[in-house]
Amino acid sequence: MYAEVVKVQHVHGTKSVVRLRFWVYNKGEGMEIRTHLRNTLEAVDSVKARYDKNVKELLADIQVLARIVKHTVVEAERLSIEQIMDGIDHDSIRIGMVPVESGMTNMGRVDSVQTEDAIPNEGYVTYDIRFALIIVELELEIIINVEAQRSMAYSTLGYHLENRIVFYLARLISSQKGINFVNSEYDKIKKVYSIWICMDADDAADSISRISLKQDTLFGMPCDFPKLDKMCGMVIRIRNNSDVAESRNRLIAMLEDVLSHEDSDVKKRKLEEKYAMKMTLELEGRIKRMCNLSDVVVERGIELGMQQGMQRGIKGLVDILSEMGTSKEVIVQKIMEKFSMTEEKAREFVE
Repeated sequence: MYAEVVKVQHVHGTKSVVRLRFWVYNKGEGMEIRTHLRNTLEAVDSVKARYDKNVKELLADIQVLARIVKHTVVEAERLSIEQIMDGIDHDSIRIGMVPVESGMTNMGRVDSVQTEDAIPNEGYVTYDIRFALIIVELELEIIINVEAQRSMAYSTLGYHLENRIVFYLARLISSQKGINFVNSEYDKIKKVYSIWICMDADDAADSISRISLKQDTLFGMPCDFPKLDKMCGMVIRIRNNSDVAESRNRLIAMLEDVLSHEDSDVKKRKLEEKYAMKMTLELEGRIKRMCNLSDVVVERGIELGMQQGMQRGIKGLVDILSEMGTSKEVIVQKIMEKFSMTEEKAREFVE
């Protein structure tokens, strides 16, 4: 007899559902429950937390941030990558450290790096990445937030993502009070950007959208509001299918390469050759840590296979890789490599 338990998890603000199938049987005086996914669930929690952390760290690399800024921040579009890198205040970069919630953003540096709610719907949420762009010669100072989002679908989130973006923008503005301006010094408010990288686009649905305040004159002579443009939301939708043709948009193509599940050497070569990134020790380390997670998952799958039977172990491996957003083709390839299976047999576990 089978029983099923549903566990709801929150990752990057995304509600995901993990279904556990238990095998229940009589033994002696009572009931004993065995599950081939119990260990897998523990592995999912551990690996996903590490994966999320590595995604944020990779996106927060100064070379990656500079290219995101170049293609999203209007004020920086004519600047070179080098100028933008020089303009990013390195000391201001915070990864999963600054609370979004009112009354907590300005508390100073947060020692505990907590990227998600400690308890679903409770506690506080932090910005994935937050930093300042300062170009002195242009008298430019902008506060920028970058978020890595698995999905933007209402059916997955339970809310419309644009509402969350508006909330983040509002908090980026209001949290400046007491820091950048006091009392009625509203002209000192810095412009803010909230840039969301959503990883759930269909093969032909990669896109970049802008959300901003706009003026409409309903009657009479138009008023001049030169300082209206204080907040801007950006939604970048990238694909998670390694087999699709390269995006025609350079930023999307770069992000898909940065966040791909390819071998680290392949990824490093692409970033160097296609986007002129310098393979610093820091960037190389972040790439390796992220790419090595797939190998960790595979080894965990092999271990589960030895403990609970090969089929259950592979099923656990597929569950973890799917939760990480790995494409079916990559999962099939890893099963073939690690378990010495034919492609046809490997696909049976994925389909």
